[in-house]
Amino acid sequence: MLELTPVLHKDSSTPLYIQLADFIKQEIRKNHILPNEKLPSKRKLATHLQISLNTVQAAYDQLCAEGYVESIPRKGLYVLTIDEEFKNQQQTKAIHIVKKTNKQEEVKIDFNSGQVDSKYFPYNIWRKLSMQSIYEDQNFWFSNGDPQGEFNLREQIAKHLYATRGVNCHPDQIIIGAGTQVLIGLIGLLLGRDKVYGLENPGYYRIRVVLQDMGKETLPIPVDENGMDVSQLSKSKANVAYVTPSHQFPYGMIMPITRRLELIKWAEKNSAFIIEDDYDGEYRYKGKPIPALQGLANNSQIIYLGTFSKSLIPSLRISYGVLPNTLYSTYQKQFTVYKQTVSRMHQDTLYRFIKDGHWNSHLNKMRTLYRKKRQVLLQAIHEHLGRNVEVIGENAGLHIVLEVKSDWNEWRLIEKALDFGVKVYPVSTYYFQNEYLGNPKVILGYGGLTETEIETGIELLKRAWELE
Repeated sequence: MLELTPVLHKDSSTPLYIQLADFIKQEIRKNHILPNEKLPSKRKLATHLQISLNTVQAAYDQLCAEGYVESIPRKGLYVLTIDEEFKNQQQTKAIHIVKKTNKQEEVKIDFNSGQVDSKYFPYNIWRKLSMQSIYEDQNFWFSNGDPQGEFNLREQIAKHLYATRGVNCHPDQIIIGAGTQVLIGLIGLLLGRDKVYGLENPGYYRIRVVLQDMGKETLPIPVDENGMDVSQLSKSKANVAYVTPSHQFPYGMIMPITRRLELIKWAEKNSAFIIEDDYDGEYRYKGKPIPALQGLANNSQIIYLGTFSKSLIPSLRISYGVLPNTLYSTYQKQFTVYKQTVSRMHQDTLYRFIKDGHWNSHLNKMRTLYRKKRQVLLQAIHEHLGRNVEVIGENAGLHIVLEVKSDWNEWRLIEKALDFGVKVYPVSTYYFQNEYLGNPKVILGYGGLTETEIETGIELLKRAWELE
């Protein structure tokens, strides 16, 4: 029997059946209970937990009503598959449920903002450099490397950041990690237990999840047309601000120099820290790139984050952080016990890839490709959706936000799009309370789609949403 061991408080104002249902929902969302897994029978669970059969029945009824499980006659209760993009929704929102045999398998066009065009990845070059790395240093890779990451790769990253983003740093200040979430976890430890994090609202929810799972206090700071509202940040008790100034996620605005300087002054005045996540700063389609926050300040209070997920491929899982000197000293004293999370061979291959000029060539090619895809997307929206929608955040990155002038809500738009084989994504996920005012909005990522798929997808959305 599946072991369920919730802590139920009989003296709580929350009914026992709600406590039990909430526990099972959390276990499903955390993948502790997997899709298609059978739940214990009502009688066995009631006996195991020493509660009434009616309490278990009520909890199971609640789970069925919310779509977490389904009852199969004469077989029992089975867990349904929950779409990964919606697992982190608050319980007050409907969870997007997908059975193995339904719409999910029929998705033809997926506007996923996390996808890139992998067809243009230089496989042959990468394979050649990987083989060089193995043959030239066979025995070298058998030992643990530097906890911070391979020095030669950090040296190349430092050179690139200075030349393209105006980031001033020494390779010693750079730490390599297997993704931004891993680095955020380490940064949380470096900053200490007493920090309160001000996060963009809306903002990248995976960062919020990591911090909350670590027990950190997180506060929603609203954004306006220039990014995080520093006046609201100043009114809060936050002493760490997490921002995406080069391309705010999800709305895509670019923080102007005046707001950047205002944010830096806040950090200096309050002895606070800024975490600058430059997750896709390579892709900007209008105007000249604005220097990173880190390059504008004395860099004693700014932590800069970057990744190769957008510029190469997400599965490479190589990201990096630039620590200010004060935090680097703390890292050296207390945190080198944490081993490096990225393969040394992958690091060395990437080092060779950058050093030999392949990365710059690849970036230039992908900028041209994505600029063209962006234009196809905007033209298709203009032709097929016209005045029924408004495009937000189209000047950088690999996604846009589409505001739809409709009486339908966000979830209705998503469901109707799925009926036509098109998958779009909610903006509400990125709000603290999963709610916002105004017309419904969805996210359209275009990096991983062909031009034909982009055009077809927009045509299908017009039909799905019944727009004239």
